[in-house]
Amino acid sequence: MKLTHEHKELHRTVVKFVEDELNPHIEEWEAAGIWPAHDVLKRMGDLGLLGVNKPTEYGGMGLDYSYELMFAMALGRCHCGSLPMAIGVQTDMATPALARFGSDELRNEYLAPAIAGEQVVSIAVSEAGAGSDVASIKTTATKDGGDYVINGSKMWITNGTQSDWACMLVNTGEGKAHKNKSLVVVPLDAKGVDRQTKLDKLGMRSSDTAMIFLDNVRVPQRNLIGQEGMGFMYQMLQFQEERLFGAATAIEGLENNLDETIEYARSRKAFGQSVLDNQYVHFRLAELKTEIESLKALTMQATEDYINGRDASMLASMCKLKAGRVSREVTDACLQFWGGQGFMWENRIARAYRDSRLVSIGGGADEIMLGIICKLMGTLPSRKPTSTKPADQAA
Repeated sequence: MKLTHEHKELHRTVVKFVEDELNPHIEEWEAAGIWPAHDVLKRMGDLGLLGVNKPTEYGGMGLDYSYELMFAMALGRCHCGSLPMAIGVQTDMATPALARFGSDELRNEYLAPAIAGEQVVSIAVSEAGAGSDVASIKTTATKDGGDYVINGSKMWITNGTQSDWACMLVNTGEGKAHKNKSLVVVPLDAKGVDRQTKLDKLGMRSSDTAMIFLDNVRVPQRNLIGQEGMGFMYQMLQFQEERLFGAATAIEGLENNLDETIEYARSRKAFGQSVLDNQYVHFRLAELKTEIESLKALTMQATEDYINGRDASMLASMCKLKAGRVSREVTDACLQFWGGQGFMWENRIARAYRDSRLVSIGGGADEIMLGIICKLMGTLPSRKPTSTKPADQAA
């Protein structure tokens, strides 16, 4: 993928924002377990950073996804994993379907303020009994007059305690699990919404994560995104951008982890020499650098396919799988070379180690990615398994 001057300038702008506006506050937000989403996103919206690949008529830049890739990679310079994830929810997880399939009225009311940073948004798909198995969600939306009446609950909702609205996957009918679902914009200040349960996580500490309960929540039927019954398919399309975004944000953060580890290993003395002088150490660091570069190349190739209209499902799934596994491998190895200092809670490598564990779980677990890849390779068993297929395999 060829990077232009414009790509590099966008990257530079985002890196400057991360270094000036985010990194100085990470320790404070990590300790508090929450970030000031409205404040940060408004400043990003003022810079035009929340709608890089969104339509210009709603305040976006109208650029292709290669520019969003640069945005995501630059966010990886953040000294935690939680803020790139939380910002990515706003740009690449909760809004792609609305931008592509929403009515003009709905996009003016909800997409434009999200791009401007005037509203904070969430994606609400997962439930306590349906994480990667998207087809098994239980939340229902039944018609009553001109409204949907929504009942159920949503789990692990990033930005959930602060969001103004959520792009929510709900069951709007009976029938096959992949054809009875719809995406609906649900204002989270609506009567019957309870999102007081803030979840306590192993990592990604500075992004707030909520459990949301919905008790007879009334939402106008005009808040439906696209066609009723197409929600599962729309969500599978959103997952492609989410997975590319997640892989991209991992790259420069891992490069920073590696660079910091090299410097520490060079200065740390053991048995009369620098730790870096051990052949195993510098050979291992070379292997890790190679793994990061392979993730970068794969992510760029997947993005190139995506922007040129080719089916990027397999490569996007490979990116997601590779990002999770490389993140775990790099942060674990780096922490080892830091020794006891790496085991200290406040150490940035320790934080990266905690944060990176989510990459193999959220947005579709590694096993789901493997199932998608196997299906697209044509290597799944020809007979139907006795258990339910992972949700994404049916897409």
